[in-house]
Amino acid sequence: MRSRLPALRHISLRARIGILAALVAAVAVVLVSVAAFLIVRANILATLDDNLLQRASAAAQSELSDPASLAGIPPEVLGAADIRIALLQAGPAGPPRALSAEGSASAPPLGDEEVEVARGAEDYSVRTAASAAGPYRVVAVQAGQGRALVIAQRLAPTQEVLTKLGVALPIIGGIGVAVAAIAGVAVARAGLRPVQRLTTATERIAATGQLDPIRVSGSDELARLTHSFNEMLGALAASQEQQRRLVADAGHELRTPLTSLRTNLELLASADLPGAPTLPESDRAEILDDVRAQVGELSQLVGDLVELARDDPPRMMAEPVELTDVVDRALERARRRAGDVEFDVRMVPWTLVGDSTALERAVLNLLDNAAKWSPPGGRVRVDATVLDDWTMVLEVADQGPGIADEDLPHVFDRFYRADQARTMPGSGLGLAIVRQVAGRHGGAVWAERAPEGGALLVLRLPGSRPSE
Repeated sequence: MRSRLPALRHISLRARIGILAALVAAVAVVLVSVAAFLIVRANILATLDDNLLQRASAAAQSELSDPASLAGIPPEVLGAADIRIALLQAGPAGPPRALSAEGSASAPPLGDEEVEVARGAEDYSVRTAASAAGPYRVVAVQAGQGRALVIAQRLAPTQEVLTKLGVALPIIGGIGVAVAAIAGVAVARAGLRPVQRLTTATERIAATGQLDPIRVSGSDELARLTHSFNEMLGALAASQEQQRRLVADAGHELRTPLTSLRTNLELLASADLPGAPTLPESDRAEILDDVRAQVGELSQLVGDLVELARDDPPRMMAEPVELTDVVDRALERARRRAGDVEFDVRMVPWTLVGDSTALERAVLNLLDNAAKWSPPGGRVRVDATVLDDWTMVLEVADQGPGIADEDLPHVFDRFYRADQARTMPGSGLGLAIVRQVAGRHGGAVWAERAPEGGALLVLRLPGSRPSE
């Protein structure tokens, strides 16, 4: 069996369906042919037996008064030239004796079954007997005391009919098997046409990289498969476009700090060359500070890119997290680099299941963004509000210039910067990370205008109040 498997792998699915249809049809034809032959054979023999019994009973009843005439009935009288008739006499003592119209040459085959009928032990008998002239169907009925009328008819015509039937059934069955195989191939060709389109599309995508959708017709399972394949192509195209934009935007964002870093390093290197003008220590210290800042900006940018460029989300540490602790840790870090900006915090106890590190980074990005846009000595409002038993929102509002209406839908996009933000420090990825973390925790984030006049960033998270 294993040696045949490699050969079967080279057979197309269409051919397999045709072969399967032919095999099923062949099994069905064999079963039906055998059943039909047996049923027809049984019906023919039953009809022959009934006919012979009726003839024998009619002849016996009409001639009971004269045994000699009963034995001398010509076969033509009973409607068949291939019939043999005999009157069997069997008394209590002595051997049985048979009388027929033409003597023993025309006597039907006789046996113990007919003797039992003549002696009255059985009302009638039916059997198939062999003779020199061929097989006979023999029936016997009682014809008076100690007598039985025996009629036998040759089975050659019946066997000829059954032989023709036995030859015709396989021929017709073979034609049926061939038709079933052809129909199976035709049905497979029509049914697998959508699969062929999918195969062609897959090969085309592998060869050209074009993610064009496939035409869909019908509403069956294969049509739904094509719809699903088209949805997969759409998602793949969107992912491909997203990755392309990410690479393009990342290249653009990396070019500026790398150019500035290279310029500063070349300036420091040229200052150390023999005969070059001496670089004042204050200028050297300023350039080194710029280099450190640019290296830090590059490190943050690369880390943010790695975080956002993952196709699948990283494995999240699913553990109970107290949001108040997360905000406290983020505030501690934000205050160290926010200068004289103050934070006005009002929190409520809230517990959720998630990754505390990722949540702390998201909250820190919101706080840093608010501090960056706040004026010197400004105030950042941080409010936690419970919406219902399963949802709360964390609002971070600043006193900066706010966000223009046309920029509100895009502030959480990767590398998106408003016109007034292009001269500000940052990678343009901090708020994108906030949206990513919110989505992984089953929440959401959006931007509005704050009552203070600045921007209002809202983070919605699921969870519950901690049990007391």
